[in-house]
Amino acid sequence: MKTRLVLGAALIIGSATAWGHHAFSAEFDVNKPINFKGVLTKVEFVNPHSWFHVDVKQPDGSVQSWMVEAGTPNVLFRRGITKRSIPIGTEIVVDGFQAKDGSLKGSGRDLTLPDGRKLLVSSAETPSK
Repeated sequence: MKTRLVLGAALIIGSATAWGHHAFSAEFDVNKPINFKGVLTKVEFVNPHSWFHVDVKQPDGSVQSWMVEAGTPNVLFRRGITKRSIPIGTEIVVDGFQAKDGSLKGSGRDLTLPDGRKLLVSSAETPSK
């Protein structure tokens, strides 16, 4: 009986943690779409999410450094996207959604390359229009 209780508690806690981690709406705001062009400065293929770091030049000449969250390395790899798919220094267009706290962090949906190809980098299955 004690084993069942411990196992049940572990399942509840584990599933709550997993649900919280995967809840897009906990961190990002679907009402704050982002779309910007910038230069890729760093790519991180780490679990649980990959990150694309992009420097965006502002009209006044200053630079904003954005962190764009993407799907897991495994999800991206299955789509043919590797850490070296986009060379550092490439100018890309980012489409996605901004963090709720207003920071320079977003959940990436698509990355558009200079030749017009769109890479779906979110966990969703279909690219945005």
